Amino acid sequence: MKSALLTPKAPAASRQPWIRSAAFDGLWILGPPFLALLAVVLVPPVFRTSAQMPVWAWVILVVFIDVAHVYSTLFRTYFDPVRRRRFRTLLWLVPLTCYATGVALHWVAGLWFWRVLAYAAVFHFVRQQYGFLRLYSRHETTSLFSRRLDTVLVYAATLYPLLWWHLSPPRNFNWFVTSDFVQYDWPAARGLLTALYVALLVAYLVKEIRRWHHTRQFNRPRNLLLLGTAASWYVGIVLFNGDLAFTLLNVVAHGIPYLALIWATSQPASHTPARAQSWWQRRYGIALALGLLFGLAYLEEGIWDGLVWREHAGAFGLFQQLPPVSDSLALSLLVPLLALPQATHYVLDGFIWRRNS
Repeated sequence: MKSALLTPKAPAASRQPWIRSAAFDGLWILGPPFLALLAVVLVPPVFRTSAQMPVWAWVILVVFIDVAHVYSTLFRTYFDPVRRRRFRTLLWLVPLTCYATGVALHWVAGLWFWRVLAYAAVFHFVRQQYGFLRLYSRHETTSLFSRRLDTVLVYAATLYPLLWWHLSPPRNFNWFVTSDFVQYDWPAARGLLTALYVALLVAYLVKEIRRWHHTRQFNRPRNLLLLGTAASWYVGIVLFNGDLAFTLLNVVAHGIPYLALIWATSQPASHTPARAQSWWQRRYGIALALGLLFGLAYLEEGIWDGLVWREHAGAFGLFQQLPPVSDSLALSLLVPLLALPQATHYVLDGFIWRRNS
């Protein structure tokens, strides 16, 4: 058997641009949309076509994945001494600005607060897929047309279902609250969008076949990312009309890859001594970090349920002792405060993943 030292390395252009490794990326970054699709196929049909969702599924998906992934930003900002110094002003300015803006919006109209927050969340979700596309294209030397087609497709894979949603009658799911999206039933526009989207998919497929024919190169992570994005967004929003199906595909495909990326990019260099590592980077650190995220997420949602929503008493029994808030001024101060981790997460995310950060 040849020595590994004598085995020539693959050219840079033919290397697969994994973020950490094929196994890690496949399981935690590229795999979640496909696992969510499998789960949707296996759930009882009623959950694909109605607003029904078991409480236990809501707790797992919304609390322990969606809300928990919001708090994982702490490990790349406030818990990171280097970035804490670098972004010192930003880390104070963003939450203060988000809170002041949220109070003003909620005071004008509660729906406007939720609508702005929903569209900020959509922007965050869409940009995450674009960011992964750039990571998985970093070793490629392709034409400007090819790169632009990849970019257009990753945006289309997310924006086409969202626009279809906006041009449809009310669905059995919402992003945050009822009517947070502007909707107008326009079948002709939905048909035109679908035709354009199919044409774009065909153009991408032809491009990839031609690339393989000429170079014998196939970027597995990039194509898996685009396939998972297109399939999960289409199935969750367009094909099925169920709250559980939408939440499962939306949350799992977004939250788990984000948590994985936070963990992968927070690992210390191999030569870093243990005393110089942060607590979450040491032995059992991942268990402690997840415990913290789950605890913060449960605490936040418990306060939401006790003070505002009153919808999941079985999951948040202790918090039902809190007095429900109904005064409009009190809600305008409280709701933006409880939503502040989300709003801060959406804004900071635009800065902490830039190449020079």
